[in-house]
Amino acid sequence: MRRVSIANDTRYPHPFSAAYWRGAAAELRDLRKLLFAALMIALCIVLGAVPAVVLPYGGRVTWGFLARALCGCVCGPVLGAVFGFAEDILSFFLTGGGGYPFFPGYTLTTMLGVFIYALFLYRADLTVRRVFLAKLLTNIENVVLGALWMAILSGKAYLATASASAIKNLVMLPVQTAILCALLALLLPYLKKSGLVPGDTASRLRL
Repeated sequence: MRRVSIANDTRYPHPFSAAYWRGAAAELRDLRKLLFAALMIALCIVLGAVPAVVLPYGGRVTWGFLARALCGCVCGPVLGAVFGFAEDILSFFLTGGGGYPFFPGYTLTTMLGVFIYALFLYRADLTVRRVFLAKLLTNIENVVLGALWMAILSGKAYLATASASAIKNLVMLPVQTAILCALLALLLPYLKKSGLVPGDTASRLRL
């Protein structure tokens, strides 16, 4: 497979342009990005075995979101969505799904989550605000779709499930945002040096 990539220093102020999506689609033919996505799949599976941090009101911070956000940041929304599909399927069959049957709705949730991370973080001027908004929207998506899937699978009342999930995700939001900001700040210099993110990206996250 030949390596195809957009210019290393290409950044976009927003995803509402044809050039953005042409560049994002080109990542599917970039061998380094494909290898990075595969590495993030492996990391997601490993992080799935790391104990969660229990927060008040039932919140639990698990760690897979770090690899998914990082993949969205580096690989973009197109390859990121493919990654989300592959990661969810492989994680389910390698771990047995935690005793639950396979349900494609959760695969869609994973794909949309990585897609949202990418819309905010891929080839962008990374800021704490962007990270917060990306995490906020993925948490909202988890609440809305998670409650829907539970209603379909178990017949639980949608509003009751969504309300309880919303409280948990609200508690987790600042903790997850802080952890993700710290990870990106730590890795940005190395990602720039390796050419996985634009070379003129700031080495520190601004507010």
